[in-house]
Amino acid sequence: MEQDVESPVATRQPKLPKQVREDVPKQFATGNHQVKKNVQRYVRKDGKCNVHHGNVRERYRYLTDIFTTLVDLKWRLNLLIFVMVYTTTWLFFGMIWWLIAYIRGDLNHISDSSWVPCVKNLNGFVSAFLFSIETETTIGYGYRFITDKCPEGIILLLFQSVLGSIVNAFMVGCMFVKISQPNKRAETLVFSTHAVISVRDSKLCLMFRVGDLRSSHIVEASIRAKLIKSQQTKEGEFIPLNQTDISVGYDTGDDRLFLVSPLIISHEINQQSPFWGMPKAQLAKEEMEIVVILEGMVEATGMTCQARSSYVTSEILWGYRFTPVLSLEEGFYEVDYNNFHETYETKTPSCSAKELAEMISKVELPLTWSVSTKLNEEEEEEEEEEEQVQAEDKSHEEQTEQNGEVTNLESESKV
Repeated sequence: MEQDVESPVATRQPKLPKQVREDVPKQFATGNHQVKKNVQRYVRKDGKCNVHHGNVRERYRYLTDIFTTLVDLKWRLNLLIFVMVYTTTWLFFGMIWWLIAYIRGDLNHISDSSWVPCVKNLNGFVSAFLFSIETETTIGYGYRFITDKCPEGIILLLFQSVLGSIVNAFMVGCMFVKISQPNKRAETLVFSTHAVISVRDSKLCLMFRVGDLRSSHIVEASIRAKLIKSQQTKEGEFIPLNQTDISVGYDTGDDRLFLVSPLIISHEINQQSPFWGMPKAQLAKEEMEIVVILEGMVEATGMTCQARSSYVTSEILWGYRFTPVLSLEEGFYEVDYNNFHETYETKTPSCSAKELAEMISKVELPLTWSVSTKLNEEEEEEEEEEEQVQAEDKSHEEQTEQNGEVTNLESESKV
């Protein structure tokens, strides 16, 4: 690349606002260098949604659903809250037990054997704290116990027992749901790294592969797909990240999966498909994303599980098919997951599905049609046309020769 050696000071580009930088051509924004554009995903490959909620003013709604809020927290925060809730309740009731003993004067008559305290062997805040723990956890070592001469202590004992049961049910239930969440089960549901487009039964199809790494099955598994693409309406309204349904067999029931071995999910590009008039060259220029969602119930726990993935245009391979992974062994089928993401190239027209359907309807091609047969037929048609032209030329020459002979014979006869 040539450099300007005459000017000793390099010209600096002004720092523009973000909205302006997005509209500036790449040649101006980055000079003569072409920078590869980073693809902004709506759903990442691991299934997590790349959306952050900002300026949420009504945060009190999180407190109305405190159980779900605690379950959704990270593990370190969840464990911290778990410990803090129990510690706070123990300290709170321990302080109340100590106040009862202090107000009644039990702490001043510790050595008096004739004095009947509210709680036996409670001689300070530490012992009150230990008694609070024994009461709420129903341990009961037998050294410290409440007497029947303390009605306020009996009422506090009942209140702490009920409240302790509620706290136990709430926190233990929260931890159980947190542990048994099906998020980890969803990580054993895998999607192919690429989606492919090739011909199936004389029709262009968009395909991707799904599989389950565990031997336990996903019950009532179903698959669906969404096209995420910005759209502008006829009235000029701009809709960012518009969601369009992509049919993967909802009408025929093919979206209900028996996911024992890896399956190839196919979307037929027909007139209802958003890819109907999109050829290969246009697909590479589109800014869109295909989100696929696999959901079902975990066989072991019965909880609903959902796994997600996405494909951008650079991850859609035109003219490829998936390598088979299922083989028949002696008495069983074996799945080779080494080839799960592998693809191989196949002959596929680069035209759109609409153009392909028009070509097939014109020439009435059989189901085993391919690009090579189409080219061979076109060559045969051209050869037949050339042969017909040559035959017509020969017949025309023969007729002219015959006409010449006839005229010669007529002239000779006249002479």
